[in-house]
Amino acid sequence: MDTHQTSPTNGAAPARPLNRQDYKTLSLAALGGALEFYDFIIFVFFAVVIGNLFFPPDMPDWLRQFQTFGIFAAGYLARPLGGIIMAHFGDLFGRKRMFTLSIILMALPTLAMGLLPTYAAIGIGAPLALLALRILQGAAIGGEVPGAWVFVSEHVPDRHTGYACGTLTAGLTAGILLGSLIATAINTSFTQSQIADWAWRIPFIVGGVFGLVAMYLRRWLHETPVFAEMQARKALAEELPLKTVLKAHKRAVVVSMLLTWLLSAAIVVVILMTPAYLQKQFGVDPATSLKANSLATIALTIGCIVAGRVIDRIGSGATFIGGSALLGVSSYVFYQTMTTDPSQLYLLYTVAGFSVGIVGAVPYVMVRAFPAPVRFTGLSFSYNVSYAIFGGLTPMVVTLWMKADPLAPAHYVASLCTLGLVLGFYLLLNQRGAAKLAFATR
Repeated sequence: MDTHQTSPTNGAAPARPLNRQDYKTLSLAALGGALEFYDFIIFVFFAVVIGNLFFPPDMPDWLRQFQTFGIFAAGYLARPLGGIIMAHFGDLFGRKRMFTLSIILMALPTLAMGLLPTYAAIGIGAPLALLALRILQGAAIGGEVPGAWVFVSEHVPDRHTGYACGTLTAGLTAGILLGSLIATAINTSFTQSQIADWAWRIPFIVGGVFGLVAMYLRRWLHETPVFAEMQARKALAEELPLKTVLKAHKRAVVVSMLLTWLLSAAIVVVILMTPAYLQKQFGVDPATSLKANSLATIALTIGCIVAGRVIDRIGSGATFIGGSALLGVSSYVFYQTMTTDPSQLYLLYTVAGFSVGIVGAVPYVMVRAFPAPVRFTGLSFSYNVSYAIFGGLTPMVVTLWMKADPLAPAHYVASLCTLGLVLGFYLLLNQRGAAKLAFATR
């Protein structure tokens, strides 16, 4: 796998400490990402209510939830198209422009979701309209997440790439936390009848406002030094960036896609699906499950930053070996214990959430895998296609699996942690090979 961080054109910055401008860039990028990611995921926190409102009341409960998660998954399936288009122009015309464009494409559909009539009002048109808006959201987030990782990584010194990516990922997970907190507030402030009648709309309308705030914040960001230098030196991609990626960087694409599978399993199952899982499988009331989810997401946000710091210091191989093992054990203990001792919910879910923080180390590998002229495209294609396949299908696969095995979420996450261990050893061997080569050429 390639590692292209050896010259300014390839993405390295001078060996210097992080300065005030770096911290400002990281803060604004992370805050904007949090607000936009909130818009994308708030749907899942109201999946049970949405399923009841947007599908026929006589539909079997498992089928209603399956179709609701299917609409949720459509957002993931739409990510590659939006991501590839935005990345293409981001590699040719600048990171900042696409970084800003993605916000408005997210805010408007979110606002519209909050105003949609339900199945009782317009019948089959309700889930179809919801599906269309979810697809628009997916196209927007497809450009946002890879663009954000590339943007921050190209602003900071090379030796702080992990911290920058981990901090940005923490910002994205803070969007999940914001969603969890607002969902908790809705469930504690209103009765279930009020939520079903109208209060479920509040988070979506608020999300539209968040999107406008995020768009305003992005005005204060500057184009990355790496892209500005490439532009000045006329070193931009000479052919279609995606063509170059598929032709010259196949191994980087495969590794990036597999790491994204690990990321998607951890986020989708442990963080996004688990509140509804706890409610359906163990009878945990919505307010309690969302409070526990908030604690887990706070721990996840911290875990992302820790993972970024760790990968800067010990490298990607050892980080993924240790992080995958920790995630596999902690998540399995959490789900297994819920079947016998639900009183441990808060503690074990928090530990599992922190372990999910290994996802903060994933973008470090991906931004270093592609050279600057095609970095946005390479990362966006790998991440979005993989997330569309695995992140999009995971909720449906796990939902169907749970019909036969109540511990399906634990087994699914454990399987992906095994993949993480394999990738960790692969990256470790790559590091050692590169180190030997560097020593031999001195």
